[in-house]
Amino acid sequence: MVTLTRTTVAGREKVRGRRHRGESLTKVLFVLPAVVAMVALFGYPVVKNLLMSLQDYGLKTFFTGVAPWVGLKNYSTVVTDKLFSDAMLNTALFTVGSIAFQFAIGLGLALFFHKKFPLSGLLRSLLLLPWLLPLIVSSATWRSILEQDNGILNRTLMKLHLIGDPVPWLNSPSVALIAVIGVNIWIGIPFNVTLLYSGLAEIPDELYEAGQLDGATGWRSFWYITWPNLRAVASVLLMLGVVYTIKVLDIILGLTGGGPANATQTLATQSYEKSFIDFKFGQGAALANILIVISFVFAIFYLRSTRRAIDE
Repeated sequence: MVTLTRTTVAGREKVRGRRHRGESLTKVLFVLPAVVAMVALFGYPVVKNLLMSLQDYGLKTFFTGVAPWVGLKNYSTVVTDKLFSDAMLNTALFTVGSIAFQFAIGLGLALFFHKKFPLSGLLRSLLLLPWLLPLIVSSATWRSILEQDNGILNRTLMKLHLIGDPVPWLNSPSVALIAVIGVNIWIGIPFNVTLLYSGLAEIPDELYEAGQLDGATGWRSFWYITWPNLRAVASVLLMLGVVYTIKVLDIILGLTGGGPANATQTLATQSYEKSFIDFKFGQGAALANILIVISFVFAIFYLRSTRRAIDE
C-alpha cells in the first residue's frame, strides 16, 4: 500500500513537472515573436549603424562591397568639423526652447480644459489636428505662412502696423532658428496637452476638497496637490519630448533645409547631409550615434533625478 502511494505521488510529480515545462515553453513561444521583432527592427539597425561609423562607408561601397575599417576616424572628423559646434548649439537651443514652451503651454491648456465648460471636448479634439497632420504637410503650410513677401503672417502684422517691413522669418540667420522652434512648438503642444490632461484626470477630487479645508486654493493648490501628483506624468513627457525633439529632421528640412548660412543646422540635419548629400555614410552614422548617446545619457540622468525626487 505504501509502495503504491509513493508510486502515485511520483507519477503526479512527473505530470506536474511536464505541465510546468509545457507552460514555460508556451510563455517563451508567446514572447519569442516580440523578441525577434525587437532584434530585427531595433537591434540590427543599431549594430549596423555602429559598424558603419567605424568604417569608410561611402557610395563606392555599394558597388565594391568594400568598407575599410577606420576606427574612430569618422568621429574625429565630424567632431573637429567647423559646423559641429554650431550644430551642437543649435540642437541644444532647438531642444530646450521647444520642450520648455511645449510643456508650459501644454500644462496651461490642460489646466484650462480640466475645468468643465461647454464644447470643451470639441475644442480638445480640434487641438489634436496639428499633431495628426503629417510633418511634411505642416512644414509646407508653415513655410507659406512665414514667406517673407506674400506670407499671411507678415501681411497680418503689417496691416496691424506691428511691423514696417516684412520679416525674413526663414531667410535671415538671426530669426530662422526662432521661426523653426515656433513651428515645432505648435506641432508638439497637442501631445503635451493630451498626456497632461490625462494625468490631471487621474487626480482624485477628494484631494482638492481636503486641500480647500486646509486653505490650499489657487496657486497653493497647484503647487501642493496638482504638481506632486502630476510629476510622474511630467517626467515621462519631458523625457519623451527631449528624445524626440533632439532628432527632429523633417520639420527643419521642410522649412529651411538647415539654412540660411547653417543657422538652423542641427546634429540630425548634419547627419542627413553627410549621409544622403555627401554620401559619407560612415560620418553620418557617427553623428547619429552621438545623438543616440546624448539621448541615452539624458534619459538615465533625468530618470534617476526624478526617482530621487519622488522618493524624497
